Amino acid sequence: MRIPLFAANWKMHKTVRETIAYVREFGSIARAAANVELVIAPPFTALAAAVEAVRGLPIEVAAQDVFFEREGAFTGEVSAPMLHDLGVSYVIIGHSERRRLFGETDEWVTRKLGAALGAGLEAIVCIGETLAEREQGRTLEVLDRQLTTALESATPDQIATLVIAYEPVWAIGTGRNATPEQAGEAHRHIRGRLGERYGAPVADQCRILYGGSVKPDNIRALAERPDVDGALVGGASLNPQEFGEIVRRASGS
Repeated sequence: MRIPLFAANWKMHKTVRETIAYVREFGSIARAAANVELVIAPPFTALAAAVEAVRGLPIEVAAQDVFFEREGAFTGEVSAPMLHDLGVSYVIIGHSERRRLFGETDEWVTRKLGAALGAGLEAIVCIGETLAEREQGRTLEVLDRQLTTALESATPDQIATLVIAYEPVWAIGTGRNATPEQAGEAHRHIRGRLGERYGAPVADQCRILYGGSVKPDNIRALAERPDVDGALVGGASLNPQEFGEIVRRASGS
């Protein structure tokens, strides 16, 4: 049985002090949440503080990005071993903002995933289509390409423990979100492709999250889809009470 996962991607928000305050407030909410996994992804500057703040709480910490080299002359980058050394558990790879704003390619996503897995980190791999690609009827084609390239160096055992986040680019930060039917179709397609390539047991274990303007008022309908295993939440996760409400409504508690 797949345990639903809810990840809070704070993007470029929150100082160290704000991170500690958030964890203090969210801690009681997290303790009351049953049968779910909770992850927060602060900016790099607050990762160490977050790792300390969540000790003893049912909350994991994720980095928002990682570089694929172990070390070297790569000014401004952070490696997977560095994140592991901090006590970080997860890392988000291939987020649409990294692809769109910073030119991250499918090949870079592949290399970043390899580095993360090699350092013992769990990965949340993001894939999704732009508005133009959806309007051209290319959504499933784009998902196939991104998924195939990202996972080309991973073993079936590694893929079984991965988290895939389907995030339609046109729904991120726009207030728009995929309908439950659109999300369900994409998630069903992704799991089907995993089953074709790596076998049904791998596909059944891999968790697939929805990301894209997730809010308390739309999460229940999305979470009811059988292949939706949680959510990667952006803006709505900045408020611990709102993020907690998303988790509560999704789990029906």
